[in-house]
Amino acid sequence: MAIQITAVRLSGGSSHEHIVHLWWTNQANGKTGDNTRAAIVAWIENQDGKAYTLDQNGHRADVFVVTPAHGEKYLRTHADGVWTNNLLALPRR
Repeated sequence: MAIQITAVRLSGGSSHEHIVHLWWTNQANGKTGDNTRAAIVAWIENQDGKAYTLDQNGHRADVFVVTPAHGEKYLRTHADGVWTNNLLALPRR
């Protein structure tokens, strides 16, 4: 199952590391939901989950887990071989 991330909530800053909650839609069945960053990270890593964003032009950027040397794992998009800021461009809740 792949989910489209549609909105994010940040706390304590404005970078990817500060995303704490994400809203999503499963385009295959119309189901919507929201989860903490930790839950989405675990789903991607342990259940082979797939997530992505779409920009206003319909360009897809896949979401990956980033494991920093220090601190908690976080999510970031990667498109065309480049790390991107698509998650930060999504609506905030």
